[in-house]
Amino acid sequence: MAKPIYLDFNATSPILLEVIEKVAETMTFLGNPSSVHQTGRKARSIVEEARSQVAALVGARSRDIVFTSGGTEANNAVLRATGAKSLIISAIEHDCVIAASQVSGLHVQTLSVNNDGKVDLEELSRLLEKTENPALVSVMLGNNEMGVIQDIAKVSTIAKEFGARVHCDAVQAAGKISIDFNELGVDYLTLSAHKLGGPQGVGAIVLAPTAPLNAFIVGGGQELGRRSGTENVAGVAGFGVAAIAALSNQAEYDRVQSLRDRMEAEIRAHANDIIIAGKDTDRLPNTSCIVMPGMKGETQVMHFDLNGICVSSGSACSSGKVKVSHVMTAMGLDEELANSSLRVSLGLSTTDEEIDRFIEAWKTLYNRTKR
Repeated sequence: MAKPIYLDFNATSPILLEVIEKVAETMTFLGNPSSVHQTGRKARSIVEEARSQVAALVGARSRDIVFTSGGTEANNAVLRATGAKSLIISAIEHDCVIAASQVSGLHVQTLSVNNDGKVDLEELSRLLEKTENPALVSVMLGNNEMGVIQDIAKVSTIAKEFGARVHCDAVQAAGKISIDFNELGVDYLTLSAHKLGGPQGVGAIVLAPTAPLNAFIVGGGQELGRRSGTENVAGVAGFGVAAIAALSNQAEYDRVQSLRDRMEAEIRAHANDIIIAGKDTDRLPNTSCIVMPGMKGETQVMHFDLNGICVSSGSACSSGKVKVSHVMTAMGLDEELANSSLRVSLGLSTTDEEIDRFIEAWKTLYNRTKR
């Protein structure tokens, strides 16, 4: 049987060899970062080195990095611990942002997107005009399902005009496109290690120097009192190594994008009734969301799995739930079309031969559907 083809990098990315080596090395070391003796100081130095490395990935200061257990915790913390009274989130945010907003106790408003998946900036101004301060606006940088990139700098400019703060979920974008925290103008940026070759179970919040963040886990006062609990030293160390590797590998995504574009071009040449979500605007270079009318996304996933190809339908963070994509419906697709979307996400290891195999399997399924 041929080696399985992995085209689900937006769900998780393969852990880098140098990350595995760093994690393994760190796990052999004894020391609690909060201890003042020499082993504790060594553990603290490992954590602080990684903090600097993660900060470098997004052009931030190391002192403004707060480590978490992942992107979901980071997003939950920002929505619940900033002291905001009102919250505006885009209609295509990750499930964890939507769920956190629903239990936040804040007054929540939803910012719509157009058919390309871009947020309506004029509507943002209208919503902020009637929003009680302190307000928080949450808009992701690159969408996890169809890859559309938002103009976060403009979102920040508008929000600041009304005295609101901005949170940006950059979990999916980090490592794939260049990110400058200061240029984005946001108050909070959230990251996850396993999306860029690091270990699962580690994430971070990046704070602007004046951005408030109340303690969201209390106890021993770690992470400057914001998130108590002994740090995951080995995981954090791996995150740092992955961040540095991501910085040096960003130029490689030009090749990945060319593979993605070739794949889409060949599929569109074969089938003129398909929809590629967000194809007419800026997207993450590795992400493609293909809608095949008349074929449920879950059925497509099973077809590709039987052909040794790993892809997904919608978000992979929904615990295996089969549900209509809120991202697709927010972009104007009806429920039937929204339920027919397939996410294909490439990585640095993706090859031309793998894309050829995917195209062949996709055409086979499409032809069967038409018959």
